[in-house]
Amino acid sequence: MNTYIGIDLGTSGTKFLLVAADGTILAENTQTYAVSYPHSGWSEQSPTLWFAAATKGLKELLKGQDKSAVKGISFGGQMHGLVVLDKDDNVIRPCILWNDGRTEKQTKYLNEVIGKEKLSEYTGNIAFAGFTAPKILWMKENEPENFARIAKIMLPKDYLAYKLSGAFCTDYSDASGMLLLDVKNRCWSQKMCDVCGISEFMLPKLYESYEVVGTLKKEIAEELGLSETVKVIAGAGDNAAAAVGTGVVGEGGCNISLGTSGTLFVSATEYKEDKVNALHSFCHADGGWHLMGCILSAASCNAWWSDKILETNNYAKEQEGLEDLLGKNGVYFLPYLMGERSPHNDVNARGAFIGMRPDTTRKQMTLAVLEGVTFALKDCLEAAKKNGIEVKKTKLCGGGAKSPLWRKIVANVMNMPVEIPQTEQGPSFGGAMLAMVGCGEYGTVQEAVNGIVKVKETVYPEKQTAMLYEKRYGIFKKLYPVLKEAYADME
Repeated sequence: MNTYIGIDLGTSGTKFLLVAADGTILAENTQTYAVSYPHSGWSEQSPTLWFAAATKGLKELLKGQDKSAVKGISFGGQMHGLVVLDKDDNVIRPCILWNDGRTEKQTKYLNEVIGKEKLSEYTGNIAFAGFTAPKILWMKENEPENFARIAKIMLPKDYLAYKLSGAFCTDYSDASGMLLLDVKNRCWSQKMCDVCGISEFMLPKLYESYEVVGTLKKEIAEELGLSETVKVIAGAGDNAAAAVGTGVVGEGGCNISLGTSGTLFVSATEYKEDKVNALHSFCHADGGWHLMGCILSAASCNAWWSDKILETNNYAKEQEGLEDLLGKNGVYFLPYLMGERSPHNDVNARGAFIGMRPDTTRKQMTLAVLEGVTFALKDCLEAAKKNGIEVKKTKLCGGGAKSPLWRKIVANVMNMPVEIPQTEQGPSFGGAMLAMVGCGEYGTVQEAVNGIVKVKETVYPEKQTAMLYEKRYGIFKKLYPVLKEAYADME
């Protein structure tokens, strides 16, 4: 049976899957690396770390496997990162990551001087601090010598595709998050290029996520022991790839991801633009479109609370005995540790515990962290509803989805059934499925989903608990507006 490799280039590591054509996972491997925080609110990573991880990870993935069966490689990848190369293909500076908050000034310029209406006209979206275009403007203003050297601009996963195949490429879903793509018409926006002071020649060729961009370079194939005929498929942004991996394609599908960041992803067959600009209007990996809300800190909030504050990595033990408190917790947590994107678009936002009393317990605070992340994702769901979108159920993926308690919280806060996919591998699994489509194993992404994706468990909301959470969400919604002005004054 033919096999396919899916690569998920994440923030803290890259995950590799070897998947058979029927969806069976044959091998997996993860390579980790560090994030650099050179200043408060900044977040960077060297692209050379990714390629080193890819070389090592692919070698380990393929140990003891039939290498001749491998037909294609594709990707899911962290979005929005600014990767810049010079004319000799040298990396000019570390990648400015998706959760970097340095571009407040540039984001304000785009939204207020160029104007949200013009940005929406050009791209279907407004500017958010994490998007790529504000980072280009920041670089132009703060590192003019580096800016002058730019020959190629790409996204993180596309750097891997370039190193593996030599193809200077990206896909529509990932490109949607750059604020340089005309999402409705699936082409680069010349007007946004002009705004950023760049040429369209600096931008990669655009592909659908399931299209072949090239084959492995000879030296790469030889090093990995693979055939030079192995195809490299464009891949997708991590959320679109995860949506494919969980079967969220076509009209009205929904996926919630509890990864480092958190997303609410609603797929559509036709272009939809969020008129209040709380959600992103992006292309989807299946050839359609989607609306997406993104919160910058999700499972990372739980990791921060457990690892840094409680000084334990036994997450399951910390969550023991919390079910009896569902819907009854008097403590609230605002999960804005890295600022916030959807729906507040506020780089100054901070995390906060509110509602503590002398008898507040460790358990209440632990539960508040999980609830706060879920409430923030419900903000995104409410924004989707305002666009006339009806969501009746959702898939759930990401590291946080492994927690039975968190699954139950999501079901009750969202007040809808939550489906847990049989395979919980997110973007890497979706990447492998895109490789299958690109190699002709399946005719379309929908066909791949129909043949591969299965649901292993459904968590249903409990009427009384859901009602309690609806009341608590009403209180949560009031907290950020009260603190917004104070956030702006904090250093």
